[in-house]
Amino acid sequence: MPVREHPDPPERRWEDFVEGDVVLTRGRTVDIGDITQFAGLTGDLYPLHIDEEFAKRGRFGGRIAHGPLTFSIAVGLVGMTNFYGDAIVALLGVDGMRATKPVAPGDTIRVRAEVSAVEAGENPRYGTLEMTYSVLNQRDEGVMQFAQTMLARRRQDGASDV
Repeated sequence: MPVREHPDPPERRWEDFVEGDVVLTRGRTVDIGDITQFAGLTGDLYPLHIDEEFAKRGRFGGRIAHGPLTFSIAVGLVGMTNFYGDAIVALLGVDGMRATKPVAPGDTIRVRAEVSAVEAGENPRYGTLEMTYSVLNQRDEGVMQFAQTMLARRRQDGASDV
């Protein structure tokens, strides 16, 4: 039986990213198990996420995903594309996060992420990369937006990247 290797992320560096580049992800359906597990993992046991009867009486008519869960799934979806390759060294910040629509169990979300800024900075080993994430549901409605700034490796002549 043939063996399929899972290759390491492709080599990419800060210089490989251009303002306006876009990556579109596949979809991922959020289910009730995701919401329950996230609540248990984080300790965010707010009734809107874990109590169906409470949530039915609220504005959304049932349980919804935590905002940070939607954020986490979005980041993971982009990561799965290998768009960043091995360029990213660290997350520097997340700005302007807005949850614009609820994500309910059964919703399928996907991400459109665009390179919105590429800056060299002072250290010749690293540059910054800002990505604008738009998280969409199965109806192409925006459910979340945010900008994520990351530190990325630059090309070095024989120097260690780490």
